[in-house]
Amino acid sequence: MSNEKMPCTNGIICVNKPQDFTSFDVVAKMRGMAKIKRCGHAGTLDPMATGVLPIFFGTATRACDILPDGDKRYTASFKLGVTTDTLDITGKVLSQKQSSVTKEQIEAVLGDFRGEIEQVPPMFSAVQVGGQRLYDLARQGIEVERKPRKVTVFLLELLNFDEKTQSGELDIKCSRGTYIRSIIADMGECLGSGAIMTSLVRTQAAGFSLDDCITLEQAQELTNEGMLLDKILPIDRVFAEYPKIYLCQAQSRMFLNGVKLDLNRVKFKHENTVHTVYSDQKEFMGLAVTDTEKMELVIYKMFMLKGE
Repeated sequence: MSNEKMPCTNGIICVNKPQDFTSFDVVAKMRGMAKIKRCGHAGTLDPMATGVLPIFFGTATRACDILPDGDKRYTASFKLGVTTDTLDITGKVLSQKQSSVTKEQIEAVLGDFRGEIEQVPPMFSAVQVGGQRLYDLARQGIEVERKPRKVTVFLLELLNFDEKTQSGELDIKCSRGTYIRSIIADMGECLGSGAIMTSLVRTQAAGFSLDDCITLEQAQELTNEGMLLDKILPIDRVFAEYPKIYLCQAQSRMFLNGVKLDLNRVKFKHENTVHTVYSDQKEFMGLAVTDTEKMELVIYKMFMLKGE
């Protein structure tokens, strides 16, 4: 019997999503290539967008809805003087006019979109109202009232602007749920010119960057070579900001069995805080909260199955 270690099937592969693919398309392709049924993603990207799309496999899918780093970063291209129904280049043109905005004028209005702002979700979005997706209603020509949502823009900088073509690029770091095309459309409205987003690249998501990504073409090449699973990143990478707890052999066994451990016998750093928990073999097992009122280590989410 071979002692060769089998590749891990629980973890994350970051894909640089290609244009015109939905996030679900990428998940479906990666599921087929990896031959792992449990597969999901963190943070939907519109078909026109490219960039960082973390794909979660196996028990890592349990992390998708509890990621501590929900912030995203984008490079967005825009053009002034045009408006569309989708707020981007893929939509139906609603207005078009000559624009002569300067770089200085753009810089002057960007401050209005930094910090905590309110956004009304675009009609062409996946937000549900009354059980229906807004984009389904929009395609029927129906517009409904949407409640504004608070989002945070941590960074908004003009990377470049060509006054001749009235086109430029923005670097944006923002909280989860921020609509970049809405920022651009609202910026165009402030400038009196109108504006649409012409391209979007997500450069950071869930703590990953483009440097962590492979393309679908590269994924296929690795699959052909039987090396795709070698690219899987460990699950705990997304929880790197949490303090760590290391257990002894007996405690590790109890933890895997769902037992609340006595905090008096556990070395921990912070009270009433989520920690990453590791076995005596330095293997990531899951997340737990240090409940200092009851002096218990309470399991929050398990990522290692008993027997693994």
